[in-house]
This record gives sequence, structure tokens and C-alpha cells, in this order.
Amino acid sequence: MFFERPESGTRALLVHIQQHQSELSSAGELNELVMSAGLEPVGCLSSARKYPHPGTYVGAGKLEEIDAAAGQLDAALIVFDEDLSPSQERNIEKILQRRILGRTGLILEIFAQRARTHEGKLQVELAQLEHASTRLVRGWTHLDRQRGGSGKGEGAQAGLGGAGETQLESDQRMLGDRIKKINQRLEKVSKQRGQNRRARKRSDIKSVSLAGYTNAGKSTLFNQLADAEVHAADQMFATLDPTLRRLEVPYVGKVVLSDTVGFIRQLPHTLVDAFRATLEEVSEAALILHIVDSGASERGERIDEVNKVLAEIGAEKVPQLMVYNKCDLLGKAPLIERDSQGRPIRVWVSALEKSGMSMLLDCVSELLADELIETTVTLAPSEGRLRSKLFSLGAVVREMAQSDGTISMDLRIEQRNLDRLSRSYSNSSL
Repeated sequence: MFFERPESGTRALLVHIQQHQSELSSAGELNELVMSAGLEPVGCLSSARKYPHPGTYVGAGKLEEIDAAAGQLDAALIVFDEDLSPSQERNIEKILQRRILGRTGLILEIFAQRARTHEGKLQVELAQLEHASTRLVRGWTHLDRQRGGSGKGEGAQAGLGGAGETQLESDQRMLGDRIKKINQRLEKVSKQRGQNRRARKRSDIKSVSLAGYTNAGKSTLFNQLADAEVHAADQMFATLDPTLRRLEVPYVGKVVLSDTVGFIRQLPHTLVDAFRATLEEVSEAALILHIVDSGASERGERIDEVNKVLAEIGAEKVPQLMVYNKCDLLGKAPLIERDSQGRPIRVWVSALEKSGMSMLLDCVSELLADELIETTVTLAPSEGRLRSKLFSLGAVVREMAQSDGTISMDLRIEQRNLDRLSRSYSNSSL
């Protein structure tokens, strides 16, 4: 006799475990995650627990309370705000006769629904398979049934085929094969991204990456800055697939702006590993725009969680500009805050209201620009292409037409850009 997993459903009873003092472990965030997965939260139970019960995480008394509430609310699915071990999932399902889903499984489900590109789907599938592989160990008892081994013949000749492999061993082998193939495909993606980054460096094009807690407004801000049409919605993990766009920054010229997946408390390590090729865009960036939902009550803790993930992917030393988005919800006007040396450290904007965008670009320019100089040049009427290039770099402070047909231009420009233009237009007066 073996235990079959219960049928799942869309009506979900939420179980919020308050283990830490962190406000981020909130029932509200769990509710948002459940709705983002397309499920219907019908109730929520909370439990303060310092140490998890080894067998069921919450203990027998709380399980009885969960069972009674699920029966009253007709909930076929129980969602926990913490990760459960494979044995804990199995034990709880056996007792409650309802499908159980932990935090990692819930986030993986959302990612699976949101992935659009081939690369994104591969990354999510890899994370799901690696998560499932841990669930096979000490998992459901029917996986111990053996297969293979003919056992034909009599006497000493009987059973020469051997016991064969168990269902568990067969599933582990198939999972391992699939994980290996996906890793090989993603390795090619990683190499391609690396080649693209090296090409940008050879072209002296800097990159800027957006990072932040999920639903902080990164994609909306990305659309405003790059005039793009990336999907943006007021929901968690609305955007998974990485997007790169060219952006013109004053004095600096063209940079590559990249949008990345949002971070969250306890972002599953399987997802971090699966999306590592994508997240390398952040670790290799010249500047990270750390987008913060300025209206979130747990704003400081969300910043800490994002910094933890950035450290995990090796991006902790990349310079950051804190971008406090949604300032309109606080009744606050766009504002730049600077350190004692006058460098921008925080900028308050509203991506939805399109306010503060020019301030943000000015801050990016200040942080990316190397050795800005001020100079005056005089261009002949035939040097129209050079004049256009200077305007495209945002280097022209003032322009005056002279009586002899020449053009006098006051410039504020990066030294490296001036040197590059001097080489490209060797016959000019630069």
C-alpha cells in the first residue's frame, strides 16, 4: 500500500509562520505571492514559532487548527510561508489529505507562468527540476517499487535479470539527464552574453543595470528611461526575461540599460543559480540603479534583502545609486540627495508619473562620466557630422555662429570621448 498525493485546487489556505522579527515575513506578502500564482487565498492562519517541528514544522496542535480551517473554507491547497523539507511536506499531506506548497514551490510556480523567452523557460525549468530532485529523496513511498528483472527460469537460473532499478532511481536518472542538458544550453547562453559584454567593452560602451525588490517599479522606470515597452504590472515578478536597451546619457553617450528579475526575501537558491547567466549583467555593470518602493513600510529591510542577493552574485562592489520610486505616493517632489563630496547618492522619482527622469539621468551621467572637462572648439561648416556627434553626446553647453560661417561651441565632455572623437576626426580642430 502506498500514499498517493492529494489533488490540488485553486482555493488556498495560507499559513504564515512568524519565526523572525523581520517585517518582511508578513502575511501580506504571502497573500500577494499566492494571488500572483493565480490562486485564490481564502483564509490565513498565523503562528509564532521559534523552532520548526522536525516532522510537521508546526506541530500537532496547529495541524488540527489548519485542518479545521481548511474544511470550513473548502481549501484543497495549503500554502506555507516557509520552506518545508520533503519529509515535512509528505507528513503534512498524509495527515491533512490536502496538497501542500512551500514558499520555494510557490515562487517557482509564479516564475513558470511568467517566463516568455526560450532562455527564461530553460532557467525556470532548471530551477524546478533541481527543486523536484530534492523531493525525490525520502519522498513518496511508491517510488520504492522496483521495475525490471525478468526472473524467468527455474532453480538456480531464476532471477538472473536482477532486481532492476527502483522507480526512485529511474526518476533520479531522468532528472539528472534533463538537468545536465539544460545546464549545457544555459552555458552556451552564458558564453554568448559574455561575448556581447566583451564587445561592448571594446566599444567603450558602459552598462547600467536595474535591481530591486519585486514590484518596486523597475520595469516602469526602464520603459520611461529607454522608451521601451517591457511588460509592467502592479504584481510580483511581472517581468522575468532580461531586456537590454541602448540609452543616451548626457556627456557619456550611449550606455546599455538592462532590466532584471525582481528580488524577494528568501529568493530560492535554485533560482539564483538558474538565472546566474542573466544576473551576470548586474555583476558586470558599471553602475546599479537600486530601485526602492519609497512607500513600502519595510523599505529598509527590502534594501537589505536586495543587497544580500547582490552579494551572492558577486555584485556587492558595483557602485549603486539608490532610486526611491513612487515618491508621488508620499506627496514628495523629485529630489537629488548628495554626499559630503557632492556626489549623488539618492534620487527620488515617480516612474508612473514620469517625474524626476531628467534628474535621474543627470545623476547617472555624474556617476558614469570620467574626468569631465570644459573646452571651446570652432568647427568649419563642412564638419556637420562632428557637430551632430557632439550634440548626441549631450556635450554642447552653448553654440554660436560666427560671421565667417564657422561655429563656436562650448563643450562639457568626458576626456575619453574627446580623445576618441579627435582620433576619428583627425582633420578637425578638436
